Amino acid sequence: MFLCIYYICIAGYTLTMHEVALMSSILDTLRESAVQNGISNITQIKLVVGKFSMALPDSLLFAFEALGQEELFMGAVLEIEERDINCICHDCRQSFSLDNDYYFICPNCTGHNTEIISGRELYIDYYEGD
Repeated sequence: MFLCIYYICIAGYTLTMHEVALMSSILDTLRESAVQNGISNITQIKLVVGKFSMALPDSLLFAFEALGQEELFMGAVLEIEERDINCICHDCRQSFSLDNDYYFICPNCTGHNTEIISGRELYIDYYEGD
């Protein structure tokens, strides 16, 4: 089995193509919405990124700085809210949060019948502009 990960290097930083592709898509969505709403300058963007989405906030910020060099995004501030991974156990109905170990076993009853209820998010919460 062969795994190939592509990287892009910008100003001495290395990003995986995952975050670059995500940010490119986010900027495309914002461009389209700005045109539809008559906005010529976006001043603020807020993204919500769940930890289980595997998108790294720092890499998204850097990708935004690298890709958002057009007039529409000049001076825009990107805010990223990172959401924890929260689960529920269907055996004992206990909710719990996961640490970075991704151990999907209920800490209350040690049940395996768990479901992720948040932490997969990756969306534009809002943007502002004139």
